[in-house]
Amino acid sequence: MPDTLNDKLVVAISSRALFNLEAGHKVFEEEGLEAYRHYQVEHEDCVLEPGEAFLLVRKLLNINHLLGDVPRVEVILLSRNSADTGLRVFNSIEEYGLDIRRAAFCGGESPYRYVPAFNSHLFLSTDVDDVRSALKDGFAAATVLSSISKERQETDELRIAFDGDAVIFSDEAERVYQQSGLQAFTEAERSSAHQPLPGGPFKPFLAMLQDIQLEFGERHCPIRTALVTARSTTAHERVIRTLRSWNIRLDEAIFLGGLDKGAFLKAFQADMFFDDQVRHCDSARAHVTTGHVPHGVTNELKERVLNTESEQEE
Repeated sequence: MPDTLNDKLVVAISSRALFNLEAGHKVFEEEGLEAYRHYQVEHEDCVLEPGEAFLLVRKLLNINHLLGDVPRVEVILLSRNSADTGLRVFNSIEEYGLDIRRAAFCGGESPYRYVPAFNSHLFLSTDVDDVRSALKDGFAAATVLSSISKERQETDELRIAFDGDAVIFSDEAERVYQQSGLQAFTEAERSSAHQPLPGGPFKPFLAMLQDIQLEFGERHCPIRTALVTARSTTAHERVIRTLRSWNIRLDEAIFLGGLDKGAFLKAFQADMFFDDQVRHCDSARAHVTTGHVPHGVTNELKERVLNTESEQEE
């Protein structure tokens, strides 16, 4: 019987999110594909430095060792490299002892088309177009941003934080805020407090994380999750009731009422934070590894402005 990925948390990640490939990428941009190929072959025995999402991946894979029996987490490498130029990536995976057994090397083409083929719950990449494509296909995906600060207070736990609207939840409430302002948003959320929000792109990923948390039972669970939202406590009830209706429990919920998120994510010691708004991502990445989720009305509005400016320039 062939192996399957059923009942596993599957995380697909690009090689540039897993490892620091900036030197090679600079060669590609400045000198072209052939120079890049020579560079990677010449350096294939040089171990790559960890990338922005390396710690997240290492902690995810460590869950398999802690559970012991059947592996519950699968990390898939997706790369624009060819298998030839990607040999350095393979060597680095082995050097760091990462249990990554499956990969797709796409020879210059976008690898996102393999996200559904691998039944992925999450796709992490540094290529925003690939991330947008995965989101449009209904998969949780984020553009991994470069960190402003390299300081990390590493814990043994895997700690993941999420924004709410347009990430865990749909952007339904955010659309009201964008169109009609804060007062209308607050009134709408109060009047709809008993009506669950539709799920956003990260709902299935969060649900699978919780399934794994529950497997630890009475043992200490190495996974901790948090909702870190700009909502204030005046708009909290619908969020709580929505999660309750989904039978999903977050370990922490922080309602900031518009405060910058960075300091709170530092206090939570997040290994990764996911948010749809660039300004919140900029605040977060000063302290923690951050994934921008280019989804929802805020990003749609931004894309429209950029497209209009581009048309005017033409």
